[in-house]
Amino acid sequence: MSELKVMLVNCSPHERGTTNRALDEVARALTDDGIGVGRFWVGAKPIAGCIGCGYCAKHEGECTFHDVVNEFNHEAADYDGFVFGTSVHYAAGTGAATSFMDRSFYSQAKGGLDIYPFKPGAAVVAARRGGCSSTFDQLNKYFTVLQMPIISSVYWNMVYGTNAEEAEQDAEGMRTMRTLGHNMAYHLKCKQAGEAAGILPPAPEPPARTNFIR
Repeated sequence: MSELKVMLVNCSPHERGTTNRALDEVARALTDDGIGVGRFWVGAKPIAGCIGCGYCAKHEGECTFHDVVNEFNHEAADYDGFVFGTSVHYAAGTGAATSFMDRSFYSQAKGGLDIYPFKPGAAVVAARRGGCSSTFDQLNKYFTVLQMPIISSVYWNMVYGTNAEEAEQDAEGMRTMRTLGHNMAYHLKCKQAGEAAGILPPAPEPPARTNFIR
């Protein structure tokens, strides 16, 4: 069997901050369970939001903005699961997280590279104090439009701290991250065993769109 791999995506503008520390703990558990880990930082440069131009539908999921999103989409196609992490800005994901995930998920939904369907996804959020729950809800909604199983832990996947050193002191948060990593590994191994036994994803129905104003 081929090696199972999970991509950890850091959507914080701080490459080595609290969000990254939370993802480090997830990575540790995955590695302990024999799962390969990839890392992707979206960076600190501005990322354009989706403009709904339809370019991706005509170009196999390639976005009209040739930047970090296309770079990620091509790299991510080889991975079996995903964990997206973001710091909390005004009770939501960072602007970069929202623009990045909007465009990555939309481009794949409109005719992309089959990056996401039936692959497990998880959200990780980090804050100094508040806004974690709403941000966690925001990120989880991306997974449910592309048939991705959502991996849970023993609590909502959140870590507190203004920096990586403070995050170390959040014992409950660190335990939540480790459990998330182990649960992700367990799901991937079960999925792999099922496919080896001939259990495959269901065939998709043709798309249907219903407009409420005519």
